Amino acid sequence: MANDPAYAPGPTENTVRTTDGEVLTVPSGWELLPPGDAGLTRRVKAAGEHWLVKEKKGRRTFSKGVWAPAETIDRLRGELQIERSTEKYAKRKAADARRREIAQADYVDDFQGAVLGFLDFHPAHAELAKKMACAVTDHATPVGSGTVARTKRIPVEQRAEAAVIAWMRHQTTAYDSMKIARVKGKRREVRRMLAAHSKSLLRRYQQGQPPTNECPLQIALSKQND
Repeated sequence: MANDPAYAPGPTENTVRTTDGEVLTVPSGWELLPPGDAGLTRRVKAAGEHWLVKEKKGRRTFSKGVWAPAETIDRLRGELQIERSTEKYAKRKAADARRREIAQADYVDDFQGAVLGFLDFHPAHAELAKKMACAVTDHATPVGSGTVARTKRIPVEQRAEAAVIAWMRHQTTAYDSMKIARVKGKRREVRRMLAAHSKSLLRRYQQGQPPTNECPLQIALSKQND
């Protein structure tokens, strides 16, 4: 099932488009199960023939649901409703939620430690390092935030570095108000330039130098505290 072919939405509601551009009409008696209920979607996919529908927007791909026989969807939905109404299911869901909360708390602690390790501020700026680590962690680690901190493709140390630089790009530079030319690679070039500027600013604190007047890092953290 992991290698199921995925179709793109078609030009009309009851059609899909293959990777080759061919438009297919959805079989009679099928309906689209929208995304959102992972348990039901898994069962529908395992029950037999179905069509996955995904839409690519920019670099990201979004699920648009699963086409499958309406009778199959209705039957499995009813079975799930019965299961989910039992006390056993409620207890299992509560236990799962507690495990997720513990795992999230552990990850937040680990990530904040990795941020502090990357910052590596001089002891004279230890308090500032803690404030910054908290700010970056609070922004980057919430479940569903979609930030680099939530990916598992790179080590936590790299996630921490990327999260710090991203936070500084938005909080200590004019990036959000910049008018960047729509030229391929230009936005990446601007980000590299701002990252170098951010790392230069961090080095001042790593070396124990006193903050300059109107330091953008101090200003950003003061605004967050307010």
